[in-house]
Amino acid sequence: MTNQIKIAVIGVGRWGVHLLRNFLVHSQVSVVAVVDPHPERLAAVKQQFNLEKTVVLTTQWQDLKQVPGLTAVAIATPATTHYALIEDALQQGYHVLAEKPLTLDPAECRELCQLAEQHHLILMVDHTYLFHPAVERGQTVVQAGKLGELRYGYATRTHLGPVRQDVDALWDLAIHDIAIFNTWLGQLPVKVQATSTVWLQAGEEQRSRGAEGNKNTNSPLPLCPSAPVSQNLADLVWLTLTYPDNFQAYIHLCWLNPDKQRRLGIVGSLGSLIFDEMSRLSPLTLLHGEFEQQGNLFIPVNQSQVMLELEPGEPLGRVCDRFVVSILNNTPSEVSSGWVGAQLVEILAALSQSLKEGGKPVFLNDVQQSKLTIKK
Repeated sequence: MTNQIKIAVIGVGRWGVHLLRNFLVHSQVSVVAVVDPHPERLAAVKQQFNLEKTVVLTTQWQDLKQVPGLTAVAIATPATTHYALIEDALQQGYHVLAEKPLTLDPAECRELCQLAEQHHLILMVDHTYLFHPAVERGQTVVQAGKLGELRYGYATRTHLGPVRQDVDALWDLAIHDIAIFNTWLGQLPVKVQATSTVWLQAGEEQRSRGAEGNKNTNSPLPLCPSAPVSQNLADLVWLTLTYPDNFQAYIHLCWLNPDKQRRLGIVGSLGSLIFDEMSRLSPLTLLHGEFEQQGNLFIPVNQSQVMLELEPGEPLGRVCDRFVVSILNNTPSEVSSGWVGAQLVEILAALSQSLKEGGKPVFLNDVQQSKLTIKK
């Protein structure tokens, strides 16, 4: 088939399996190799997807250099491995789709983006929510002014596990909601703040204080993206993002809350837009309502609820398709390019700094953000 792209999937754990599934059914893709350090995973996907004998199955990344005509790679490995793998892939001339986050270091992200541009290659990050029909529709609603004057935003992302041992709840969970707020607002935050609580994986100093020490959400914590289990890994995180027009978004993250929530909203003078993944009726709801002042009283008026219809389609399938289209057209994704991924890592790093400094506000560097723009 003409214009068929030869792709290798690197990492077939929980998420990589879904990337493999989508690429296998894409009409313009030929999966020619699968790489995973665990032989049992390779055997499992070979059986699960009835892979052709011609598909190379290997535990060694370097073996891909022997695969003829390889065009692109999809990387779904731990974030700590991303920089080395992506750099090598770009140097080999492969287009890259990387699982989020792009890396754990803003400087590394920028370096990879520049390297992709130098080699005229596509570097795209799998920020799946940005391809969700509810997020796409929500962007049009907000930017069409249907909420009136925007007042504030909020999001909650909680569940009972999984508890990570390589990153805290901030780095594990926050990137999704930050990406959605940035997209809906068409802006990047200029100031961020973060506070946290540690219960499960306290560092040596905090363990010595006992349980009471874990309740101090404003104490400086030695958090870093690759912190070992002996350091403080926040279980509960509260974030505040401030945007250029002084709009503020508040985010609640926790991985030890049995009450599973995936809810994000923006409140305006004319109503609110709610994206609720757990809703059984509709994930995207527009709530109309405003106040009419009568003397000293504020009376709710014009109240109604509209469940917005969404286009069908699996978000991850859309990610894979956009990656293919970007390669064929030699045009970076405006929605989730490497630069968009770099911008999100920049914000996470600033939030992590705020955590370390006990919730002190951190201002994002205007110079570093100059290239990081949001599509409106």
